[in-house]
Amino acid sequence: MINPKELIKLLNAKRYDFDFHEHSALFTVEDSNKLRGEIKGSHSKNLFLKNKKNKFYLFSCEEFTNINLKTISKSLDLGNVSFAKTEYLEDLLGISPGSVTPFALLNNPQNNIDFYLEDKLYESEYINFHPLTNTATITIKSQEFVKFMIENKKKIHIFSSSNELIVKTYE
Repeated sequence: MINPKELIKLLNAKRYDFDFHEHSALFTVEDSNKLRGEIKGSHSKNLFLKNKKNKFYLFSCEEFTNINLKTISKSLDLGNVSFAKTEYLEDLLGISPGSVTPFALLNNPQNNIDFYLEDKLYESEYINFHPLTNTATITIKSQEFVKFMIENKKKIHIFSSSNELIVKTYE
């Protein structure tokens, strides 16, 4: 499993342009609001979910998007989803609570976690995610992030939370 330093090394090796910000540990959107104005771009909240059939999902949404799990699971045909337990987060993504990030999908070579990126983030010029730890934030152009994930063989569903549908899929 890769760690934050290895992620940074990988982004640098592939010549991605990004900003790296170290800060105190952030566990919630409210915590991260303290950094507004200091870090450019759209900020995210990331939800690691599981259905009753042990299928896993990672949703990255704009920080203020209100996600109704019942509605979204029905409209996207996910089954009945709820937040996955900490042990799944650690076993499947190699991260701890508070550090949920799509970059952790690099620790899932089986690609058995479906990734959904909200269209609001996709359409932003810059987006922010933790680099596998909640004591730092990476700012990267949205299209560069998508390119990086595809390069690393991660399928991305771009979804609209307001229309509750998938608008595009990258494989």
